[in-house]
Amino acid sequence: MLPVVALVGRPNVGKSTLFNRLTRSRNALVADYPGLTRDRQYGQAEVEEHPFIVIDTGGINGDEEGIDLLMAEQSLTAIDEADAVLFLVDARDGLTSADYGIADYLRKQDKKIFLVANKVDGIDADSAVGEFYALSLGEEVHKIAAAHGRGVTQLLTLALTPHIEALGQPKVADGEEGEFDGDYERELTEAELAKQIEEAPKENDTIKLAIIGKPNVGKSTLTNRILGEERVVVFDAPGTTRDSVYIPMEHNGRSYTLIDTAGIRRRKNVTDVVEKFSVIKTLRAIEDSNVCLLLIDAREGISDQDLSLLGFILESGRSLVLAVNKWDGLEDHAKDRIKTELDRRLGFIDFAKIHFISALHGTGVGHLYESVEEAFISATKRISTAMVTKILDMAAFDHQPPMHNGRRIKLKYAHAGGYNPPIIVIHGNLAKKLPHSYKRYLMNYYRKSLKIMGTPIRIEFRETSNPFAGKKKLNYTEQKKIARATQGYNKENK
Repeated sequence: MLPVVALVGRPNVGKSTLFNRLTRSRNALVADYPGLTRDRQYGQAEVEEHPFIVIDTGGINGDEEGIDLLMAEQSLTAIDEADAVLFLVDARDGLTSADYGIADYLRKQDKKIFLVANKVDGIDADSAVGEFYALSLGEEVHKIAAAHGRGVTQLLTLALTPHIEALGQPKVADGEEGEFDGDYERELTEAELAKQIEEAPKENDTIKLAIIGKPNVGKSTLTNRILGEERVVVFDAPGTTRDSVYIPMEHNGRSYTLIDTAGIRRRKNVTDVVEKFSVIKTLRAIEDSNVCLLLIDAREGISDQDLSLLGFILESGRSLVLAVNKWDGLEDHAKDRIKTELDRRLGFIDFAKIHFISALHGTGVGHLYESVEEAFISATKRISTAMVTKILDMAAFDHQPPMHNGRRIKLKYAHAGGYNPPIIVIHGNLAKKLPHSYKRYLMNYYRKSLKIMGTPIRIEFRETSNPFAGKKKLNYTEQKKIARATQGYNKENK
């Protein structure tokens, strides 16, 4: 699961600047949920190739009399869900009463707190931060300049080190780059192939299914409809993911684990329960799932929140099934409008099946299992090196790679680099120079050839080393000299 870092502090200390610096290189999720988590933003960032979630909690206005109330209203949830809290203060403004109030609150929390003095550029940093030791939040005040990135990487590495070590090193999707000797099977050692097979989920494994959606879209209703059909007790207990409920069940001999993000209660307590929406709980459920069922409200259409959640699902590489809920009772013209909007705004996820359902009445719910299982099997399908290389050859034969600076791009071989999502690693000369259109062509060719549905495919390109790189080109006289010497050597051996 991704570690979570919360940015806390009074207004104008640079939280948003730091948030933007951490997340601006990410195309995934920078989601703002007005009215739900007021003034808070959630984003995905990365340090030293390790991803994490960062929360900008918004400014606390500094009213020292109301500091506890404001913290509870705006930042308590973020702090509670965070693995590390960065408490930002302004090195130029110095220590304020609001800083004291926030520090008093943070000291009572069982969290790892890092006191961070921002805006230290252009001043005597050591002198400026001295007064902040009075806050008694650890033995060190970390000095950064968020606007210029000074000290940011070191700070995040320090804050995340325990969580990175707990998670272990990132999965290595493929072997090291090296010279291509003409035998692609030998490029992958037996140990590497065995590791791929061992790490891959099995097709008959339990499917972890996360039901994802914005508040009041019907997640609770759908979950209880599924559980009611299967007559399984609802387990109202925290799972390994903080605050999420893991509910085991079976359907047609297949084991499932529903990951509940909606705060399901026992059936007797379900009536009129308003869904509690936790962004971090949802994002962690996505990370921990095999398949995500994204629920969309037919009466409201596709919202920015839906697209934000969809973006995170795709960035996480999880299999996807879409369900448009509250479909019953809509007029025909409204249904046509929704379908047109889906085609227009979600055309980029044409691999995902779309179902039109009524969680309340059960219409269409049974067909969800077929798409969920299809997506899971596609994501965990074993793919041999020989097969993916053969498909690569066929794709290149049907449509040759383009030229780059007068040289033909040559794709030599491919192999599986991982599962859930399927990763295909392609090696070749100038492979990284392929235009986006040809990469898209290869992705669609693999999807069609391997019959993969319901899951994204990731293709990585690696350039093989040129064994003649850096060697001097021989002139005609030198070539003749070597030829004569070789000819004499051959005669002696005869």
